[in-house]
Amino acid sequence: MNGSRTDVPEASRASTAFRGDRVWTDGAFRPATVVVRGGRVDAVLPVDADVTVDAVVQVPTGAVLLPGLVDTHVHVNEPGRTEWEGFASATRAAALGGVTTIVDMPLNSIPPTTTVGALAVKQASAEGRVAVDVGFWGGAVPENAGALRPLWQAGVFGFKSFLAPSGVDEFGHLDAAGLRAALAEVAVLDGLLIVHAEDPDRLAANGALGTGYRAFLDSRPPVAEEDAIARVIDGVRATGARAHVLHLSDAGALPMLRAAKAEGLPITVETCPHYLTLDADHVPDGATEFKCCPPIRDAGNQDALWDGLLDGTIDLVATDHSPSTVDLKRGTGGDFGLAWGGIAGLQVGFRATWTEAVRRGIPLDRLLPAFTTGPAALVGLGDRGVIAPGALAHLVVFDPDATETVHAEALEHRNPISAYDGATLRGRVLETWLHGNRVATATGGVTATDGRLLSRV
Repeated sequence: MNGSRTDVPEASRASTAFRGDRVWTDGAFRPATVVVRGGRVDAVLPVDADVTVDAVVQVPTGAVLLPGLVDTHVHVNEPGRTEWEGFASATRAAALGGVTTIVDMPLNSIPPTTTVGALAVKQASAEGRVAVDVGFWGGAVPENAGALRPLWQAGVFGFKSFLAPSGVDEFGHLDAAGLRAALAEVAVLDGLLIVHAEDPDRLAANGALGTGYRAFLDSRPPVAEEDAIARVIDGVRATGARAHVLHLSDAGALPMLRAAKAEGLPITVETCPHYLTLDADHVPDGATEFKCCPPIRDAGNQDALWDGLLDGTIDLVATDHSPSTVDLKRGTGGDFGLAWGGIAGLQVGFRATWTEAVRRGIPLDRLLPAFTTGPAALVGLGDRGVIAPGALAHLVVFDPDATETVHAEALEHRNPISAYDGATLRGRVLETWLHGNRVATATGGVTATDGRLLSRV
């Protein structure tokens, strides 16, 4: 590590002490020594504590020690569409972005994770090939209505549903009755339904829209999100089910979400780095790498999303890493109606958001919970996202003041296309540690595939 000291070879370590002037623990940065034994944090001690360990890592001056980030919204796409992404490439990107835990979406893989058999296929595809820990969402689709219990018992963390067409034929969307039935079923399981909330009746018909971004933006208006989210809130109120609103782009929905939370309804909400860092006025004509659903909206909307994040209405930030091949993104002549919708941001999402936070005068300690304890709490993984005794030793050495320019072809994402290509971002992940072992460095790349497959049970 740049400026670090390692006293013994990594392979022989049984215990490690991390010493730093800025360690994130108990919700603040403070000087500390973090002692790791057996892959977990054994103790958090004063920075000058005398400890007996096999290795000492000195966090460089100016750098901080963070808990590994958690990303609960990642489309890995393997098997079936591995040319879009895959477990090997996605988890390498995660590790280099400081993300030590991801939860994989049930689409766009083939088969989608809507049965126990399909879950087993996906787990077999990932086994032994992941650089970070990986959990799995199941899917709630019309075809498995009333049959979610086996997937829940098999260990998925919840069920993804769409209220509008998903974009792939093998993962159907739920109509109003289907949503209410899925919520009722999830309530019986004490499970979690996570929802792509857009009302199809408010969306324009699929088809060519041209190279101007405005036509695409108008085709998916804010009211589409608002109507769908209102339906989710009504369903939660009626059934008592837990629900999570995915990738909120419309800040106009925040008042109803704020009111639902004040009412005590078990509903949570996320937004994404691209909604917090990109705005409609700066999307060039034909730049379909910026297309996602729901869409990137205007700067005023972005300001309101930041307000919602800072006041706690938005519980977490997840990347919605949704990659595809370059041909699917750019092979339509720049037509926003025909290009595949999705932002590939797993490796850069945290740094992009931190860059915008700095511009807004928001300190790192205000941002971190949205990338750590927020997503960890969503899926019940309380042993990560924190640096505390008993927590997993998932640690990231991060230089918050460094700057780097993104080059899409240099990212670990399988396809070299990114809405962040050419952007200069603040922050650099110097090292990533997983279960007490160093698995990635800024200079050496990913050095191990020690990730584990996670199950809720």
